[in-house]
Amino acid sequence: MVGRRRLDNLEHCVVEALRCGIPGDFIEAGVWRGGAAIFIRGILAARGVRDRLVVVADSFDGVPPPQLHLYPKDAAFDLHLDRSLAVSVDDVKANFSRFGLLDDQVHFVKGWFRDTLPTLALQRWAVMRLDGDLYESTMDGLNNLYPGLSPGGFVIIDDYGAYAACAAAVDEYRRGHAISEPLNRIDWTGVYWQKQA
Repeated sequence: MVGRRRLDNLEHCVVEALRCGIPGDFIEAGVWRGGAAIFIRGILAARGVRDRLVVVADSFDGVPPPQLHLYPKDAAFDLHLDRSLAVSVDDVKANFSRFGLLDDQVHFVKGWFRDTLPTLALQRWAVMRLDGDLYESTMDGLNNLYPGLSPGGFVIIDDYGAYAACAAAVDEYRRGHAISEPLNRIDWTGVYWQKQA
């Protein structure tokens, strides 16, 4: 589902963060079957990196129903009805295991982002990849994780081009926090930027 160009970008961001010694762990918030997070763990394994975590954050029960009284921009979404998006944590762990990459460097965080991501607010990140579809989920990721992104680290947004609500959350967050780093297009939907000092 990610596609080659977004995988190439993910590899670039992870490798560049390692090459430059950007401190912090790696997180994907919204993992579906775990492919992108497995890819990150594979890059770390291939390079012999043993001192960084891959944090795998998801409800493992699909997309939450929109909270329209709080986030009216999610009004067009019925993704919570698509049960193909609900992949259990055991299934994702099994996918890691298929590649020999399920170990103590992989940390699973299960639950709705509104409940779980605040518990990660003090953690330091080198790369954060957000794939939450909704305005609410994207904003939860930015509010709770971006302050912990190290200078020189990367933030990747999977759904910017696919969902106007996701793009609205990113644009509002960037404006509200005076983020002026260029927003780079990866493909028709993915974007990323590198945090400056």
